[in-house]
Amino acid sequence: MNISANRRSLALAFFLAPAFCNVALAQTGQSGGAPARVPAAYGPSLELAVEAAQVAIAACVADGGQTIGVSVVDSAGVLKVLLAADGTSPRGVTSSTAKAVTALTYKADTQDLSEQVKINKTLADEIAANTALNARPGGVLLKVGDKVVGAIGVGGGSTDHACALAGIEKIQGRLK
Repeated sequence: MNISANRRSLALAFFLAPAFCNVALAQTGQSGGAPARVPAAYGPSLELAVEAAQVAIAACVADGGQTIGVSVVDSAGVLKVLLAADGTSPRGVTSSTAKAVTALTYKADTQDLSEQVKINKTLADEIAANTALNARPGGVLLKVGDKVVGAIGVGGGSTDHACALAGIEKIQGRLK
């Protein structure tokens, strides 16, 4: 392609860009200004999510000085909190989020899923194929009654499930 053809393509792109932007805005129901607000999902308040994560970290530190990452997601899978103890490995941080998302996706604690994948090859393959999922213990659902309102994930320690439960226990009575 010669230089004048490149200029024509560039000029055409600048000419058409506003038209494409208007089409995209029309499809989303927006017209300039701020994007449309998505309704809030169910889940712990930011304050409760932080508290649960801090308690989970403290529980693992008290249990042999484990350095862990903790993630809390709401019912839509939106990451509310991600905390990592000093010295936590990158893998521990990543796995905490993956465990929370896995628990939420399958509506089951990852400790239970870790047993199911041993006998259910289809489930094992499904989880293994998605790098955003992790079926090792440490992902626990947050519930109000029978309603799932989010999940907590703990990664990087040897007692992740117990530490997640400690975090949930601290906030359970205040979840809405």
